[in-house]
Amino acid sequence: MHPPELVQDRAMQKLLIVEDDQSVRTTMVTCLELEGYSVEAVSSTHEALDRLEKQSYPIVISDIYLDERTGIDVLRTARRQNPDCAVILMTGRGSMETVMAATEGGAFEYLAKPFEMAHMIDTIKRAEKSLDVAADDEAPAIDDIPDTEMVGSSPKMVEIYKTISLVAPTDATVLIEGETGTGKELIARMIHRNSRRAAQPFVPVDCGSIAPSLLESELFGTLKGAYTGADRDRMGVFEAAAGGTVFLDEIGDIDLGFQLKLLRFLQEREVRPLGSSRPKKVDVRVVAATNKDVQKLVDEGKFREDLWYRLNVVRLTVPPLCERPSDIPLLVHYFLKRYNERYKFETKLIDSGLKAMEEYSWPGNIRQLQHMVERLAILAPGGRIDGDAVRAAIEQMDSRDSSSETLADTEAEQIRRVLAATNGNKSRAAKILGIERKTLYRKLEKMGL
Repeated sequence: MHPPELVQDRAMQKLLIVEDDQSVRTTMVTCLELEGYSVEAVSSTHEALDRLEKQSYPIVISDIYLDERTGIDVLRTARRQNPDCAVILMTGRGSMETVMAATEGGAFEYLAKPFEMAHMIDTIKRAEKSLDVAADDEAPAIDDIPDTEMVGSSPKMVEIYKTISLVAPTDATVLIEGETGTGKELIARMIHRNSRRAAQPFVPVDCGSIAPSLLESELFGTLKGAYTGADRDRMGVFEAAAGGTVFLDEIGDIDLGFQLKLLRFLQEREVRPLGSSRPKKVDVRVVAATNKDVQKLVDEGKFREDLWYRLNVVRLTVPPLCERPSDIPLLVHYFLKRYNERYKFETKLIDSGLKAMEEYSWPGNIRQLQHMVERLAILAPGGRIDGDAVRAAIEQMDSRDSSSETLADTEAEQIRRVLAATNGNKSRAAKILGIERKTLYRKLEKMGL
């Protein structure tokens, strides 16, 4: 038996069913009334549109292929009358065109016939929960969201902004430390934008994705004939970025053999392309970043101490997102605003959704949060990011028990998931993962894929 108050609450608002098959219509009405719902049912789009013009319904359930008009017309009319109306569409002969039209029209769910009534009832319950504005008020808007991705007003971030304001106008080498996904490159770009070099190139180099044998030619350049296959002169990154800034990411991954050459460049500001006997003076600023404990690498003899000191003129340590939870609301609103504008959406952030995001630890930091907001903006039922949608997305993301896995296992599983989701499109997968395509190829090679 259902609690009396539940049946009473459901009876207060009617559901509208639009279905031309009498047996299906009768079955749905009977089952839903047994569940305590008050139901109105019609057999044509004409009747449905007539009723929708006279009153609004919280939930409308409609077949798509009915008569001369379709369930898409019902969807549009219902949403026009009541933008919060949850419309559930069903069909036995769906197509990509109808799914796209349903999605663009803001349908809450799209069910294929035949379906179990238990599945329909579960869908209606989810729709009710999404419409429970008393429990799920829209999250308060944040005024004056910054135009830059470098978002955050926590004390630790304010201290970083202060340091950037002091070091940016100089030519000092800066080392940025922090976990993967904390926004190290964004800080490097902010330093460049606020320097006298802002009008000149900013060139990022992922040192971890370039084979040690190629890193020297990548940075210093190559003369024709320097080695087999060098059929032309090739300018290196340092020379190409003259006057600007070079961002050396994952500096902790560079080979010991190349570290001495990088140290000499930082001391002399001269490059000697492979195959050349004459050095060239280059005016370029270097900002480096790492997600590793370089001091530990120095102690283990894996990183030159003199290079460490040369890089470590000014050091910035970016805190992980779990240490700056007060920044999560601002970041979520910023990313949602960006994706709503990019995709022409009107996805709303519900207060319970924001709270669910604040309760999560975000081991992948800002990059993980950004990808989660993009996914929810696209896939959230009814264009509402509520607590259930966030928790379901997090559960799917954390479906494997990471406590028994190594970091490499977790990373490999994430790469497999993204590749599966992109149908093997490595360029798209690399973008979603937030890494260079070359880095993805290197990781796939290590995974044996």
